[in-house]
Amino acid sequence: MFELIKMEGRARRGRLKTVHGEVETPAFMNVATSAAIKGGISALDLVGLKCQVALCNTYHLHLRPGDEVIRDLGGLHKFMNWQRPILTDSGGFQVFSLSSLRKITEEGVHFASHIDGRRIFMGPEESMRIQANLGSTIAMAFDECVANPAEYEYAKKSSERTIRWLYRCKEELDRLKADGVAVNKEQMLFGINQGATYDDLRIDNMKKIAELDLDGYAIGGLAVGESAEEMYHIIDCVEQYMPQNKVRYLMGVGTPLNIIEAVSLGVDIFDCVMPSRNARHAHVFTWSGKRNLMNAKYERDTLPIDPECDCPTCRNFSRAYIHHLFKAQEMLAMRLSVMHNLYFYNTLMQKIRNALDNGTFNEFRKRVSEKIDKRI
Repeated sequence: MFELIKMEGRARRGRLKTVHGEVETPAFMNVATSAAIKGGISALDLVGLKCQVALCNTYHLHLRPGDEVIRDLGGLHKFMNWQRPILTDSGGFQVFSLSSLRKITEEGVHFASHIDGRRIFMGPEESMRIQANLGSTIAMAFDECVANPAEYEYAKKSSERTIRWLYRCKEELDRLKADGVAVNKEQMLFGINQGATYDDLRIDNMKKIAELDLDGYAIGGLAVGESAEEMYHIIDCVEQYMPQNKVRYLMGVGTPLNIIEAVSLGVDIFDCVMPSRNARHAHVFTWSGKRNLMNAKYERDTLPIDPECDCPTCRNFSRAYIHHLFKAQEMLAMRLSVMHNLYFYNTLMQKIRNALDNGTFNEFRKRVSEKIDKRI
């Protein structure tokens, strides 16, 4: 299912083959938490923004509209009119983000819904059943994401429990597919590496989950409080124990610079809410650095957000116009900015792939990294 085409150092150029199409890697997954990108972006828009994979969230879709509703309507692809691959996050991140509303046991996690407070239980089996109803291309195993810094003993117990949960996830998803109740009979399962910022826990966890020969492997529990240097160190430690012939996913990361650095360390796919979230607050990424379109200096600026960009926004609208839209609190400001940022991220991945194809990734990394991370 994953073809490793070539390498430059540890950076990998690959192709992930799925029932919903092929994904050229390295790739960025655009985050459509509730089956839509926040900011008024539809699945039809995503095609024009070079999106290869959409990421949706198991917990949120279970609450609203309900995974059984989506199953009865033909599955997530049909529901949101997106024909390319979809990855569903297992709900494990909500174990972290809703820490004040949950209780963790060996069986799973008891939640209070962030919408109406009703009690919810989700464990490995429940997560797999929900994702089977959604029919995503890739299902993520249910795990616990621990905030950094974490106490060693808690991180160890959590990592060990995440491994036990992974075995239960695999068994349940295999059963659901064998029984013919999964919307997508070819649904893939990715395991998640955990262990906070402790090298020995991370390595032990990765060795054990690699034994399951899953469809792919993710590094989770990063970008949740540790420094960028600590994050790169953990990736560096774990990467050598990740199967070479399986796709590698760094969850929830990150800035364009984070992505370039992680690619250099051997990561294949990424996701992050940053491009859409920042855009909704007028922060946009360009090939010259980061801009805040709320700044007064853009009031009469007739240039596009980025003269080097050919996204729909940059082809048709000026900084002055988008600045005005934000000041007037028009929804169009968010839509145009989100479109630009997603296009920028997807174009960044395309440029990385091209550089790997040409054997010039290291040169690209040196030339681009410093520019795109600075604040204009």
